Amino acid sequence: MTPEALARLHATSFTGAARWSEAGFAALLSDPATFLNATPNGAILGRVTLDEAELLTLIVHPDHRGRGCGRTLLAAFETAACANGAREAFLEVAEDNQPARALYASSGWHAAGRRPGYYAGKDALILRKTL
Repeated sequence: MTPEALARLHATSFTGAARWSEAGFAALLSDPATFLNATPNGAILGRVTLDEAELLTLIVHPDHRGRGCGRTLLAAFETAACANGAREAFLEVAEDNQPARALYASSGWHAAGRRPGYYAGKDALILRKTL
């Protein structure tokens, strides 16, 4: 998936400052530590540094939510992170994003901290999972 296509997909799920640009995706994808798993209906972007992985973004097109796409992409991220040497993974999720929080909790992710005001004044929860 191209940076342009990723930016278009991201715009279906995020607004304002939370929306990532084509240039932002291009910069991330140019980093050899970054990996992408994409389908026509969603994408997940992560990176591994030493033995830690960071889930950068998980996007599922609104028309395809509730069909297991997010769970499939999350499992692909975890598999790729392990294959690249990660032993644990981290992510940030908006505190008020209940569907995403439910997905992560049911997949074994646990609260590890909080980032006040991280999403345009809204708090983010930092989640962690041992891989």
